[in-house]
Amino acid sequence: MIRINLLGGERKKASATITFGAGQRLTMMCSLVLLAAVLGIGWWYWTLSDASSQVDAEIAVAEQEAARLRSMLAEVQAYEAQRAMIQGRVALIEELRSGQSLPVQLLDHVSRSLPDMLWLTSLTQEASQVTIVGRSTTLIALSDFVGNLGVGDVLLRPVEIVDSRVQPASGTGPTAIPELIQFTVRAQLNRAPKPLSAGRNAGGPQ
Repeated sequence: MIRINLLGGERKKASATITFGAGQRLTMMCSLVLLAAVLGIGWWYWTLSDASSQVDAEIAVAEQEAARLRSMLAEVQAYEAQRAMIQGRVALIEELRSGQSLPVQLLDHVSRSLPDMLWLTSLTQEASQVTIVGRSTTLIALSDFVGNLGVGDVLLRPVEIVDSRVQPASGTGPTAIPELIQFTVRAQLNRAPKPLSAGRNAGGPQ
C-alpha cells in the first residue's frame, strides 16, 4: 500500500515560496539603498556645481572690483604726487616771499619817506647796514627825509647823515643846474619789522 504525504509537500512548497519572497525583498531594499545613494551623490554633485558657479561669479566680480580699485589707486597716487609738487611750489614761493619781505618793506618805507625836491641815486644794504645816497635842493627836504626814515619799524633809530656837500649851481638859462646838496644817509635795518599798514603815511604819524 502506497501512502503519499500531501501535507508535507504543501509545507515544502509554502516554505519555498516564503524563502523566495524574502530574497526579493532584500534585493528591493538593496536597490532602494543604491538608488538613494545615487540620488544623494547626484544632489551633492549638483550642490557643489552650483556653489562652484557662485564662487566663480563672486571671483569675477571681485576681480572687476580689484581692477577698479587699482585704477582708483593709480589716480590717487597721481593726485598725491601732483599735490606734493604743488605744495613744494607753494612752500618755495612762501620761502621766497618771506625772504623778500624785508627788502620790499625797506623799499616801500624809503619811497614813502621821500619829500618833494629830493631824489635818490643809490641804496645799498650790507648785512643790517643801509646806506642811502641822493641829492636835494634844500636842507629842509633832507631833514624831512631823515625824520621820515626814523618813523616806523623798518629802520632802527637814529638815522644819521654821514656826509653832505653842496654842489654849486652851473650853467645859465633854461639848462642851468641849481645848487644841489649831495648827501649820504646811514641806518641800521630792523630784522623783525612790523608790516606797514596800507593807509599809513611814512612822513609822520596821522
